[in-house]
Amino acid sequence: MDFTLHRSTLTPGFSHRLVKLVFSIALGVVVMSAQATTQGTQMIHQYPSASLSHYGYLSDKTAVSKVTLTNKHGIEVDVISYGGIITRITTPDNKGQMANIVLGMDDIHAYESANPYYGAIIGRYGNRIANGRFTLEGVDYQLGQNDGDNHLHGGHNGFDRKNWAMVPFTTENSSGVTLSYVSPDGDQGYPGTLDMQVVYTLTNNNTLDMKFSATTDKTTIVNMTQHSYFNLAGGGSILDHQLRIPSDSITPVDSGLIPTGELMPVAGTPFDFRDFKTIGQDINTNHEQMARGKGYDHNFVIKADIDDELIEAATVVEPTSGRQLTVLTDEPAVQFYSGNFMDGSTSRDGKPFDFRTGFCLEPQHYPDSPNQPAFPSTTLSPGEQYQIRIVYAFDVVK
Repeated sequence: MDFTLHRSTLTPGFSHRLVKLVFSIALGVVVMSAQATTQGTQMIHQYPSASLSHYGYLSDKTAVSKVTLTNKHGIEVDVISYGGIITRITTPDNKGQMANIVLGMDDIHAYESANPYYGAIIGRYGNRIANGRFTLEGVDYQLGQNDGDNHLHGGHNGFDRKNWAMVPFTTENSSGVTLSYVSPDGDQGYPGTLDMQVVYTLTNNNTLDMKFSATTDKTTIVNMTQHSYFNLAGGGSILDHQLRIPSDSITPVDSGLIPTGELMPVAGTPFDFRDFKTIGQDINTNHEQMARGKGYDHNFVIKADIDDELIEAATVVEPTSGRQLTVLTDEPAVQFYSGNFMDGSTSRDGKPFDFRTGFCLEPQHYPDSPNQPAFPSTTLSPGEQYQIRIVYAFDVVK
């Protein structure tokens, strides 16, 4: 699989200019001086860079920082400390035109007041836990119920609403940021103090490599993920995006979107994405699972064994721009969400995010695993280390 940005997408003719990036202790800016070359509308950098700047203030006056990562091909990623949110990813299309391919909000006030998880780190437990309850080592725990009767994405004040510490870094072939946060014992009802680190690395191979790790001082449950909403066209409906998910089965859900405990083969159903098809091809099919999710909002099983092998979770191609996103992971499943609850109530730059103008691919362990003995375990004990990896690989299809 080739994730190299094809140089033939760039218009010929070079004009050179030296971009001197300033290191400022007062602003905490960490950068590298870089030789930059403009080709068409795309900026090619000799070296990767990572810059730290002020983003805004939360309502309690806590300062929020932003890190901008750039690789030598000019791909850029913005990350803010609040929620570890990826606010922007700009990549080229098949004509070399750069555009942002992730959804987000205008400023920190919008993120704090009305963000539907755009770009955020999710935890402690991504996806749903039935009735917000589980039993661990004979102890019953009650979590917040923020999705009807159920617990969703870590609760009312999950990791998406925490202000993470951030340290940017660069290497010869990458730029990145290390985010860290300590979730105290009892946070949102979860047992154990969870000490976490998430590292985002933008490489010169045009991948955003994300590594999540955590330790605990008391047995707990953990199921973290990244919740970026994508639109590879930069806007409009996502229904013409072509999607492949190499999955033979999903975990079907009940009316509350809680897994029934079974595995449902995708063959002969709207959930069969083993070969490329548009997201919209079967989205209005009369199928019980489609009705329950109001479209796609389901956990696709992608591996049977729990190991650290990095495999394809999904590949998406937007045919007009030629942009391609491949999601790789060592997780056993991926949640595909087709923007079914998007209603135009959030926006950026005055443009509302309407119905199905973004999609999510969230690598994960299965939803409600603590209450489903047959599902892979999400239990983390003292002395163990939680580790998962998610990679976004960007490419252009001719």
